[in-house]
Parts: sequence; C-alpha cells; structure tokens
Amino acid sequence: MALPITMKPLVSILIPAYNSEEWIADTIRSAIAQTWERKEIIVVDDGSSDRTAEVARRFASNEVAVVSKKNQGAAAARNHALQLSRGDYIQWLDADDLLAPDKIERQLAALREVEGKRILLSSPWAYFNYRTHRARFAPTSLWQDLSPVEWLLRKMSENLHMQTATWLTSRELAKAAGPWDTRLISDDDGEYFCRVLLASEGTRFVPEARVFYRVTSSNRWSYVGTSDKKKDALLLSMKLHIQYLRSLEESERVRKICLTYMQTWYPNFYPDRPDVVAELQGLAAQLRGQLEVPRLGWKYAWMKPILGSKAAKRAQMVLPELKASLVRYWDKAMYRLETRQAVVSHAAKAVSVTRED
Repeated sequence: MALPITMKPLVSILIPAYNSEEWIADTIRSAIAQTWERKEIIVVDDGSSDRTAEVARRFASNEVAVVSKKNQGAAAARNHALQLSRGDYIQWLDADDLLAPDKIERQLAALREVEGKRILLSSPWAYFNYRTHRARFAPTSLWQDLSPVEWLLRKMSENLHMQTATWLTSRELAKAAGPWDTRLISDDDGEYFCRVLLASEGTRFVPEARVFYRVTSSNRWSYVGTSDKKKDALLLSMKLHIQYLRSLEESERVRKICLTYMQTWYPNFYPDRPDVVAELQGLAAQLRGQLEVPRLGWKYAWMKPILGSKAAKRAQMVLPELKASLVRYWDKAMYRLETRQAVVSHAAKAVSVTRED
C-alpha cells in the first residue's frame, strides 16, 4: 500500500545559481517534474549580473521559492539554501544540470530496502551539451554500493568523481557533515561529499536514477586553468582529501594511493607555483615517496622541442577546451534545428486534426 502523501518524507531540491539565465528554466522544470510529489524547490541567486533571478521567479509558487543574495560564491549559496530548507532529504542541483523525472523517487524506493538515514544514495550521470538524448552513461568503479573507505580509495586512485546531483542525502547526514567550505572555489563539491561520506554508513547506488551533467564553458567551477585562487583552493581540497582518507585507514595501500592522487593533480602546479610544488613534495616525503616531473601527453610532447615546454603545456591545457567549445557549438545548432522541426511537426499535426474535425 502506498503511503499517504503527508507521511512521505519531504525532499528539498536546492539550486544555487549564478549567471545561469540560459539554463535555469530547464533546470527548474526538471525539479518540478520530479514524480516524488512531496518536495520543495529553493533557488538561491548568488548576485547574478544577468537575468537569472528574473527567469527563475517566473516559476515561483508554493512549491518553488526564489531568493537573491550578495555574490559570495557557490558554497555560500548552497549553505544559504540549506538553511532555508525544511526537507528530510536534500537533493543538490546545479543551475545548468537536469534530473530524470523519477530520479528522487527511485532513490527513495531503494532506501526502503536498506533502512537507516546514514546511507548515502548515489546514481549514474552522463555529460551532455544541449541534447539529453545524446548523453552516454559510462559506468565507473564508483557506480556500486561501497563502504566510505573503499569509495575514497577508488576515487583518489582512479581520478574519478560523482556529479553533485547524483547524491541524495538525509538531513541527518547533512548536519553531521557540516556546511560547504566557502574557501573552496574549485572542487567544493568533491570535498563536501567526502565529509558526507565519512559521516555515512556507505553508499547505495541506484542504477535507474539518472542525472544529466551539462558541459559548459571553461569558466565552470571545476576548471582550474591558470587561476592562482583556484589552484590554492585545489591544493586545500587535496590536503583535506588525504586527511579524510587517512582518518579512515592508515596503511601501505592508503599511502600509495595518496601519492598517486597527488601525482595526478601535480601538473596543475608544476612549474608555475614553486611554493605549492615544495609543499606537495614535502607531503610526499612524509608519505615516503616523491612526485615525478609531469610529462606531456603524447599528443603534445612533439611540440616541446619546437615551441618550448611552456607553450606545449599551454596547448595541452587549452586545445581540449577549444575542441569542447566546438562540440558545444555544433550540438547547440543541432538542438535548435531539432526543436524547430518538432515545432513544425506539431503544428502540422494540429492543422491536420483540425481539418479532420
């Protein structure tokens, strides 16, 4: 027998938004379309300079609240949204991403099988640009039920992550984890969910609950680039990741995985940030290891003797972003074409039905 709606847990869908006028409407629609009926949607506009707040307020209702605040960054906006929320469960949703309509319902259904508010629910996700039907879900070793230590080991050794919206977190877990760290202007979600994970009894992966992760321009939060502020934030997040893993287990395999993790991100600092390079080498020495000089990928190594190491490294950083921009441009054009064709087809059908009547 289905539970009366008043007995079902309330889910808070929390959407931090900054200069997202192009995407925010679709994101809010995907939240409203959730088949889980007992929900509240809170959009926090983080001092946008475009029409984000105006677009979001078109959806304002008893179910959708839109508030604006001074720009302080995504972590602060998320903390504000959480303070305003009342839900038993928290669904984080970035302002350019989408949830499948049954995402929340499927995760809560899976929770009935395991019992306990310290289980952290996760789900599959896929990149897309404009057309969700082009999204391809590529499983990783994180796409299964895992203990906190095993999840962190896999994430850090294989350079994996779970997209922010994949998680469904009980309020009990959110309180235990504490607020988002406002010092982190990059990898704030990675660090936050490490703390949620540490407070949990492990993850429960729900394969049918899908999330669509939109690929945007290089100013996205996850892109570090040449920004010293983002590099400093990344360094802090790395040190916290290592601290969290070692708090769960102090062993030889953990030591090796921490070194692998540091080596993966080392190219972001070498050689332009000698202060960070020295700090990371010191941490590696504490772990009885040493970080190697980063090597260019084979696609770019040939540039080094011709253009120099700095130019070759710059190409390795910039050219993938340029390729991604061209793919986005093409997908946007195809999206507009398919949308126009659908509108024309719908109009033709409507005319045909009218004539038959």
